[in-house]
Amino acid sequence: MDKERLKKLAEDPRFIQSIYNYCDRWCERCPFTSRCLNFALGQEEFDHLETQDLDNEAFWKKLSETFQMTLELLEEAAEEQGIDLDSIDTDKVEEKERLNNELARDHQCSRMAKLYSEMVDDWLDSARDLFSSEEEELSAAEPLGPLDNSPAENDSDLLEPVEVVGWYQHLIYVKLMRAIRGELIEEPENLDEYPKDSDGSAKVSLIGIDRSIAAWGEIRNLFPHRSDQILDILLHLEQLRRKVEKTFPHARAFIRPGFDKIDLNS
Repeated sequence: MDKERLKKLAEDPRFIQSIYNYCDRWCERCPFTSRCLNFALGQEEFDHLETQDLDNEAFWKKLSETFQMTLELLEEAAEEQGIDLDSIDTDKVEEKERLNNELARDHQCSRMAKLYSEMVDDWLDSARDLFSSEEEELSAAEPLGPLDNSPAENDSDLLEPVEVVGWYQHLIYVKLMRAIRGELIEEPENLDEYPKDSDGSAKVSLIGIDRSIAAWGEIRNLFPHRSDQILDILLHLEQLRRKVEKTFPHARAFIRPGFDKIDLNS
């Protein structure tokens, strides 16, 4: 794909502007893939049999071409805005980013989200006997695959909530880190004029927390004999939810392009 093709796609009215900035990246479950430029680019560039294998030379060649094109577009945008990329003090920028990352990692919300991801790992390790899977190892960071011979009446009864837990396990932490870092660099003079990007990221994390709480509730109903351990996880998630809402009081009201509707009566 060349630059002109990319620009043409970016101007296509069927795509919702910036919808991909505040999503959970779960394209398989998203009702807006036909309205998402990122998804369309992925399909057009990489959804071919010869490029699906990450070890295939064609995949990496295509990725390299996309990288080069992106750099060219970035240089054009910088020139249009009068930004001299060569004059940027990269050492100073990197040091500032390092300090912001440290502050974000040390934030109570981040620490609680990190602990939650560890609690999920611990629960999956302790619940291996529930799954009787042929897989040697369950990975909550990736699709968990079929859970054969589970005690649930139907495999999907357990598979679906576990998939939800696995998908959001680390995403909650990642989005909270982005929200906290964003709040550290947001310009105060722009906060009243534009919606805060940090609120948008925090909202995605809250949605992940909400859905995880619902999923754990379903898992708890399926395994009442493990209710106490699951209840501990639920209590931790609820505490995290309240802490995030207190830290980002306007996050719930953030209007995500495409996903949320504006209430004209408010």
